[in-house]
Amino acid sequence: MIPVTVLTGFLGSGKTTLLSHLLRHPDMGRTAVIINEFGEMGLDHELVETSEEDFVELTTGCLCCRLRDDLVLTLHDLLARRRREEVTAFEQIVIETTGLADPAPILQTLASDVALAETLKLANVVTTVDALLGLETLTRFSESARQVAVADKLVLTKTDLVDDDGQRLLSNVRKLNPWAPLHSAVNGRIAPSLLMGSTQEQVDPLRWLGQSVFDGVQPKSAQQNTNDSGPGPHGSAIETFSIVRNRPLCAVTLTLLLQALSEHCGANLLRLKGIVKIEEDPEHPAVIHGVQHVFHPPTWLDHWPSSDRRSRLVFIVKTIQPTWVNALIETLDAEVRQLNNSQPNKGAIGR
Repeated sequence: MIPVTVLTGFLGSGKTTLLSHLLRHPDMGRTAVIINEFGEMGLDHELVETSEEDFVELTTGCLCCRLRDDLVLTLHDLLARRRREEVTAFEQIVIETTGLADPAPILQTLASDVALAETLKLANVVTTVDALLGLETLTRFSESARQVAVADKLVLTKTDLVDDDGQRLLSNVRKLNPWAPLHSAVNGRIAPSLLMGSTQEQVDPLRWLGQSVFDGVQPKSAQQNTNDSGPGPHGSAIETFSIVRNRPLCAVTLTLLLQALSEHCGANLLRLKGIVKIEEDPEHPAVIHGVQHVFHPPTWLDHWPSSDRRSRLVFIVKTIQPTWVNALIETLDAEVRQLNNSQPNKGAIGR
């Protein structure tokens, strides 16, 4: 599986500067980068080794690919060239979005295309936040709020240009995304290991979901937080909440839950991440990941990441209430258990 990192952030937030510096790092060799236009990256001429209409190879071992009209076609073409050994045998992919892009369609593409899902895995969504203009941007533009909300990792840029401690901005960022690790980068300088995925590692829920979810911290959502740190993002109404359950879920319950969320929540479910204890196989937790109406097939861990074996679901949503989700889970699980009790041979799970 080739890990994919989606790099997003609002216009002028510094993601291109960040990417340019990352590609100079030795650890970023054998990385393929998909960008909208090469000219936006400002690559130094001495870095460019060869150039075609759609590809630029760098002396550092990285490969840049121009995104045309369709991300799926671009990815398939890139993977086909790798198989034919026409390009560097890259080991990871970075997709840089435009400043006004909603990352959700890209995440959906990685989950919904069967052929891509067999080869690529989403490792991280990295979002850059402008320390100078970020507060105004989050307040005025819902696109910026969505980029922050779905991030696995956040990078605060241009901190050298601000005089205050940025607490109002950080407060608004944490309303939208309480769990993602927050790093700082001046002029794009940051260690790739802080942001990129790995071809070797299995998903680490302690980092992927956010340590606070495992510690039992329940941060307030964007709507529930009523302190005076400033207005929330205009029209975003984005909320973040977690559901923690001691009782395992039946395998069929999990399947029905994901189907119900997909059918009834649609675009209001910005992102769902979770680790779930399954009744039929309690020693091997299921890891789930969904974006709007599209869900990745569950993956299975060899063991629990800690002694805490509760199920945890992290929701990033609009107009979806945790009470409704809890009621849905309880109703589905009760019905499935009743059915299993009447048909004791049913309910086996395949891995």
